[in-house]
Amino acid sequence: MHEAHEDEGPTNLEQLLRQLERTVGHERRSEARVSLALLVEAVGDRAFGPLLVIAGLITVMPLVGDIPGVPTLMALVVALSAGQLLLRRKRLWLPGWLLRRSLSQRGFLKGLRRLYPLARWTDRLLKPRLTGLTRHLGLRFIALTCLAIALCMPLMEFVPFSATGAGAALTAFGLALIARDGIVALLALGATLTTAALVIQALW
Repeated sequence: MHEAHEDEGPTNLEQLLRQLERTVGHERRSEARVSLALLVEAVGDRAFGPLLVIAGLITVMPLVGDIPGVPTLMALVVALSAGQLLLRRKRLWLPGWLLRRSLSQRGFLKGLRRLYPLARWTDRLLKPRLTGLTRHLGLRFIALTCLAIALCMPLMEFVPFSATGAGAALTAFGLALIARDGIVALLALGATLTTAALVIQALW
């Protein structure tokens, strides 16, 4: 067994989307639900990068991220995962009550499929660069930054569009880890600082 990190799972965004679609799309009932446990199962409990991407995409996804409470739910996932990574746990653990939370399968798949064109465009830009920013101390810094974002996300539900900015930053950090792209990690940090400034300005 080894420490939870970004080495496992898909290597780009389109692969992750297809992996999620295969996992959650097998049941075709109108009232079907997608549990958080199923999403974690799709990527495994050692991969921090894909979990960040999932949490970020759900937060920004139309018809899903707009539901009150969803950004806070994703913030809990990120906070617990980032905290455990900082503590060097071998596997990422989430409590049963959180894993049982679910979303509409129909809404989730609809939002997921809308992301494919963006995923293909994004994947053409991703490549290993400044990889030190996504490993070892860089990985710890990303986890700490994501933990800070997650702690602020419940408040962001009251500031228009700020949760979307946080979700975009989490997605970018996750993609940086998946692709070992330090440039994307720097862009994600910039998005984090911009969102924080907008929130502070709105609350001032």
